Amino acid sequence: MTSPAAAATIWDRHRLGITVGSVVLILLGAIEALAVTTVMPLVAADLHGEALYAVAFAGTLATGVIGMVASGAWSDRAGPRAPLYTAVALFIAGLVIAGAATDMYALVIGRLIQGLGAGAQTVALYVVVARVYPPALHGRIFAAFAAAWVVPSMIGPFLAGAVAQYLHWRWTFLGVAALNVFAFLLVVVRLRDVDLRAHPEGGTAAEADSSGGRLGMRILLSVVVAIAAVAVGFASDAAPVIGWPIAIAATVAIALAIRPLFPVGALRAAPGLPSVVLLRGLLAGGFFAAEAYVPRMLMERFEFSPTVAGLALTAAALAWSGASAVQGRYGERLGSRRMVVISSTLLLVAFLGLIAVVVTRSAPWSVVVLWGIAGSGIGLLYPRLNVLTLAYSTPADEGFNSSALSIADSTGSAVTIAFAGLLFVSAPIAGSGFPAVFAVAAAAVVIGLVPGARIGDGPRGDAASPAVSGRPSPEQPRG
Repeated sequence: MTSPAAAATIWDRHRLGITVGSVVLILLGAIEALAVTTVMPLVAADLHGEALYAVAFAGTLATGVIGMVASGAWSDRAGPRAPLYTAVALFIAGLVIAGAATDMYALVIGRLIQGLGAGAQTVALYVVVARVYPPALHGRIFAAFAAAWVVPSMIGPFLAGAVAQYLHWRWTFLGVAALNVFAFLLVVVRLRDVDLRAHPEGGTAAEADSSGGRLGMRILLSVVVAIAAVAVGFASDAAPVIGWPIAIAATVAIALAIRPLFPVGALRAAPGLPSVVLLRGLLAGGFFAAEAYVPRMLMERFEFSPTVAGLALTAAALAWSGASAVQGRYGERLGSRRMVVISSTLLLVAFLGLIAVVVTRSAPWSVVVLWGIAGSGIGLLYPRLNVLTLAYSTPADEGFNSSALSIADSTGSAVTIAFAGLLFVSAPIAGSGFPAVFAVAAAAVVIGLVPGARIGDGPRGDAASPAVSGRPSPEQPRG
């Protein structure tokens, strides 16, 4: 006889509305991110704000870190309902402000508010997953979140360009804002009668490091991380003699400020949750640093059109979704360490293949295949790290740990992209900086093998792991 737990799915009648609403929120966030990338040159020209072009992107990432920390702490103290509602409201408000902007300064303000909402929404949704779905379904719901990026990756840039051409670029912001309202209402209705409080056995909010002073310090540290992340981003646009010192100093500042925002031992790859968080930052850095230069390489080195160059990103998105589905179905059977080996091998094959293509200047069409391989590598392991984060968490610290994972994602991407950009302009190899970029991406994956060997399979699958909770107690050293 099938037990209720075994029969449960993310699409059953008790969770259907929450699943659909959450996936749609992720979908709309993906559409907005890709649409903004497409139309921002038009926006900057129309608003005469070319000088603030980079800030419109970097500012969103920076305030996202603040949103992650605040949402995680708030979710631990009072449950994820209010943080999620506030996050979505901020995201919609930012879209409306950006869409109605009459100058670039107003648009940047809208983008900063968007970042707060986007970062907070991600963490709050992770906590909702922990409270609404049983552990056996975590892999499935995170695979659905990953799949929500597929359609935007396929049609997002084209749709944004068509909207900007036939309507106006403002509708790329205002249209997504309107759709977010409907998704938000669906989630609100379905969550209205759901108990999202932490269970008593998980501890209380007071036990979850909720003192006002400590929370204020965490938010202050997240502001420092955000400012330093923006500085690292600007460093890649500066002359190397200026950019390198800025990037190094900002990275040191991030390392110092981020330690209390991470589980104990994360920066030294302690077993369990600390290694999960560190591995996430390294994987995000390697993959997204390379992705930023794949279309550029195809267009600059091989004279592909932007539409054709985008096929590589589409291939990676489809492969990411397929690999995420594999993880959702077979992740427990494969085990974490085996998945690390498979994923790292796929990523290294892709990065080394890209280096070979650009150095030999041959078989440029193979880049589409290679980047699809990279997408499968990252897609297999990425949602697994989400599952492990919740497995190592208690209800009292799910917000802290989820925010740590998201912060690692954002800061790892920012720092690696910045250093890859500096190498691109200051240390070209074989007449091109592209090999240097892909070498940086490969190095991040190789370094990630260290924490990858120590992530374990969660407290049930890896009883020897000491890192069941990611929150340090007052007596424990941080970092």
